[in-house]
Amino acid sequence: MTAAEAKSKIQKLTETLQEHNYRYYVLADPSVSDFEFDKLLAELARLEKEFPDLADENSPTKRVGGEVIKDFQTVKHQYPMLSLDNTYSEEELTAFDERVRKVIGDDLEYVCELKFDGIAIGLKYSHGILVQAVTRGDGEKGDDVTA
Repeated sequence: MTAAEAKSKIQKLTETLQEHNYRYYVLADPSVSDFEFDKLLAELARLEKEFPDLADENSPTKRVGGEVIKDFQTVKHQYPMLSLDNTYSEEELTAFDERVRKVIGDDLEYVCELKFDGIAIGLKYSHGILVQAVTRGDGEKGDDVTA
């Protein structure tokens, strides 16, 4: 693939993924499955790795997909709420485990739950009382939905 072809493909994938993110996070009306979305995102990531000079700092591969909804007060997260990579094979799980163990060692335990589509939310408690609930939004700031 030439650089010009890659540039065109990256632009098309970026536009497609941005539209899917908007439909999913803002309109709550997804038009593709999570698996289909993840395949498109993986293809974009592969192209950006192969052609790093064409990668954009605002690429869907570098950002959480949501947007802050204007009906709520916007709040900056104390710590960014990042998104984890998706895994679809035993090899990917093994590679993840190896990366974790390199960083924190072998004294660890995993808890796995089924993924249900919904909302990612950060909850802040003070002395056992809920004081703030903030959606993930764009990962840096989100909607205060405490009420």
